[in-house]
Amino acid sequence: MMFREAKLVALAVFHTLLLAICVANGNQTCRPSSCGDIQNISYPFRLKGDPFWCGDPEYELVCENNHTMVNLEYGKYYVADINYDHSTIRVVDPGVEKGNCFSTPLRSLTVDQFDSFFDSAYYLNPYEATNTTVLMNCEQPISDGNYIPITPCNRSNETSSSSQAYVYALVGGGDSLLVNDIMYSCTILPTIVTRFMKPGNLSMSDLQEMLLLGVDLSFLRFRCKSKCGKKWPSCSPDFAKNAVKCGHWFVDWFSDFLQSLIDPGTYSIKGWREHYYYYYYVSAILVGWLMRSILMIIIIGRTALGILCLLVYLIYKFQRRHLSLDDDIEEFLHSHNNLQLIKYSYSEVKKMTHNFKNKLGQGGFGSVYKGRLRSGHIVAVKMLVMSKANGQDFVNEVATIGRIHHVNVVRLIGFCIQGSKWALVYDFMPNGSLDKFVFLDRGNNIPLSWERLYKIALGVGRGIEYLHQGCDMQILHFDIKPHNILLDEDFTPKVSDFGLAKLHSTDESIVSLTAARGTLGYIAPELFYKNIGGVSYKADVYSFGMLLLEMAGKRKNVNAFAEHSSQIYFPSWIYDQYDRGEDMEMGDATEDEKKFVRKMVIVALWCIQMKPIDRPSMSKALEMLEGDVELLQMPPKPTLYSMEMPVEDHRSDPFRLPISTCHSMGTITLDGR
Repeated sequence: MMFREAKLVALAVFHTLLLAICVANGNQTCRPSSCGDIQNISYPFRLKGDPFWCGDPEYELVCENNHTMVNLEYGKYYVADINYDHSTIRVVDPGVEKGNCFSTPLRSLTVDQFDSFFDSAYYLNPYEATNTTVLMNCEQPISDGNYIPITPCNRSNETSSSSQAYVYALVGGGDSLLVNDIMYSCTILPTIVTRFMKPGNLSMSDLQEMLLLGVDLSFLRFRCKSKCGKKWPSCSPDFAKNAVKCGHWFVDWFSDFLQSLIDPGTYSIKGWREHYYYYYYVSAILVGWLMRSILMIIIIGRTALGILCLLVYLIYKFQRRHLSLDDDIEEFLHSHNNLQLIKYSYSEVKKMTHNFKNKLGQGGFGSVYKGRLRSGHIVAVKMLVMSKANGQDFVNEVATIGRIHHVNVVRLIGFCIQGSKWALVYDFMPNGSLDKFVFLDRGNNIPLSWERLYKIALGVGRGIEYLHQGCDMQILHFDIKPHNILLDEDFTPKVSDFGLAKLHSTDESIVSLTAARGTLGYIAPELFYKNIGGVSYKADVYSFGMLLLEMAGKRKNVNAFAEHSSQIYFPSWIYDQYDRGEDMEMGDATEDEKKFVRKMVIVALWCIQMKPIDRPSMSKALEMLEGDVELLQMPPKPTLYSMEMPVEDHRSDPFRLPISTCHSMGTITLDGR
């Protein structure tokens, strides 16, 4: 009996002691831990070996070699900092070291891989922008500023093919980088995640600093247990307020269902990761997409029917338009039966061009192909675009060049009008256009001698003079430029492309135009500024002057990349040179060649005078070109803008200076060109 009572007493004492120990442990405050540079490690973190009631097991850290380490799903990382206020922990790959060479991280991860673990306690901080940087092994050096040259610490690990290989880092590649995106012969190596770096002009040390700085992971999700618990099964982080949001799955599901109907892009995969119950979002999105698909099928069906009806109507109108254009052109040709041109069918055009096999060039008018007539004669076939000014280009070409027979004007042989297929057939010019021999940086042509250029200038001038005075109707070209001067096998120049030309009575001196026409850099000032004079044949004289200057200088009249600011606008620079009695640099040119160039420059400066009344006629310009250079006088210096226009206008509206300051824009044209 006494033994039994003794056992009861001992059992009571044991329970009392055990209760006291539990109460003591429950009341005990966990002291902050530390390891290396990381001090004050506290809830929810704890170091391995700390009491089990301290911290959360999911957030256990390890102290190794006086370094605080964290175990993530993809390996161990150094802990660089813990920010309890913002619920972030900054981690660094243990393979990264500071030095004169690049130490490669141990883990190859992208941003998406880093943040792809749905049930992970850590994930990338959404308020910190990150980059995925791709390391690559290249066979040749790369001069692209986006590729950062790398010197690996252990080169044998990075370069498997050759010790001479080059290693680069490309910031911002990652999952979005495709094999086709790599412009160089490179092999992709590991990918690494860093804080955001703006690509371009970065160095290896910049990349190394970012790797040593690490990336921020959020551990905000740990608050779900303590705050929401079992009462609110739905819990999601609210990063804006650094808090968690509790709710019920049905309320969240219905809210997300409505939101997915309004904007299906709201809930991305990243949004699912930020919610414990992301599968509810999946169902909401699927139902939302189903509803939207049904609505879209109805809308698209009705829209497609409407578009089909509209297309049928447009095709009908387009065919009627072709018919009316054909009638107008046929009527025009019958009224000008003295043109003596050959009319070809479209099948004949296809046959002569071998089904458009040899393409010579392309422009706003259409494309040009090389062809051969049955007689063996080589021709150039220009296929016109139907939508260009309702066939006005075609009418201009046929009405002007169809009646011209001159050695310095390209010859029109025939034409084709068949439905939407319009074509013009010319003599073929084997040496192409003059611009290839003037602007040598655009091709590998052999440069022409100064004497040859001088003879070409004379030929162009004679061709323009013939247009102005050699026909019963005066023809104003309005688009004289190197691209429109063609050269035959003997380099005889031919004026071509009469799409902007205008027939004008020889009895009238002023032409009426509704809009400026021509190519910027060659357009005469009076086409913009009506107060300096009316539009006349002097507009072609101005364009001829700009052409002469480009031939003499073998460059564009405006060069924004000139070595000296005084050379940007060539007419002003060359005027100052000659006015001081100096010639421009011409290499080993002879005295006769220098005289040719001097005549071309002085005549050109007369031709580009601001006011039309101050310019010579083409006949006078040819007379000066063919005469003695000693008899030529320097003209007044050409101005950059109309003297009648207030200077303030140019300052407030710089785009009103296209006449002489935009000569480099040779491809921009007006009036439908």
